[in-house]
Amino acid sequence: MAHRTAEAVASLRLFDHHESALVNAGLAALARHAPDDAATLRVLVARLAKLNEMVSDIPSLRAKQRLAGDDRNQNTLIEHLTDIDGLGGDLVLPFKATMSRTFLLAKIQFLCGIVKAIKAIECGADPELTPLAHQLREELAQSIYTQLAEELLLALLRKPNISKPIKRRAADQLITVWDNVELEIDDFCPLLESAWHARNNVTSRLGCLLGTTEYFRLVSEDCAPQFLDFFARDEVSRQEQQAFEEFLFNMTYEELQALGQAMRQEGRDSITPEYAAEVLGRDIEELDHSGEIDPMELYRSYYRRQLAADFRIMAGTEGPRRTAEAYLMVWLLNQQ
Repeated sequence: MAHRTAEAVASLRLFDHHESALVNAGLAALARHAPDDAATLRVLVARLAKLNEMVSDIPSLRAKQRLAGDDRNQNTLIEHLTDIDGLGGDLVLPFKATMSRTFLLAKIQFLCGIVKAIKAIECGADPELTPLAHQLREELAQSIYTQLAEELLLALLRKPNISKPIKRRAADQLITVWDNVELEIDDFCPLLESAWHARNNVTSRLGCLLGTTEYFRLVSEDCAPQFLDFFARDEVSRQEQQAFEEFLFNMTYEELQALGQAMRQEGRDSITPEYAAEVLGRDIEELDHSGEIDPMELYRSYYRRQLAADFRIMAGTEGPRRTAEAYLMVWLLNQQ
């Protein structure tokens, strides 16, 4: 049964070559130690295959179509995407885009399931599964980073302060991603993957809120130098610096301001995550958990910063109008 599942995974191209090998190894281990979990996950693989087949049957978003007397092609789609304001959400996206995004979410949920199942048997049944659990978590992270990159490009489309040429390039990149469910972030934006992977391995201890420790931890985790150099260049704007500080500390600009004010009022030279949690009234996520990344926490970090940036635009308040990743993405699109 495990062998047939492996063939199905390979032939349907639900995963890339490396992912397929890991998924098959995981299913085989579960078949030995937790057959019920293995059976449940095989059902999920079959459902992923059906979803993939549906996406593959939909014509390319770049193909010419005609509906209600209107000619549709990639140029009209790009124009449509550059005019969205974000209030319509996924309702304004083309059908194939919605299905492609659904497939990616379903794939992430499957990978979450297999990681959880392998982790459950890792210590008690087979300690040798530890490297497999680690590698599967890394593949889960890559899929989540791909989802984040999509969300980042969509965020640029709805920003009022982004130029039309940049929005057109962002829309064109999204069409490429939606047209091919096999694409992952390393295929179209390895620079962001490097930054997110490095940040996912760093837990901020806050300290004096200077960010020096966090910065050098990013360097030690092989964060792409181009990412760090972008925010260290001579002409960096104040809002870009503020967005980078948000990225370093995993907090919004407003939260960092509140912590700075609390430090001054109490005469503190440094603070801890526990103190920050007390001041801010929320848990401070640790993106690194003893060598095991938690990509879901990074996802939450990005969304917190993105929502805060959108609010500042609407309210006209002080602080960065984009996330650090968005500032970098605009620069990258401008280079095309």
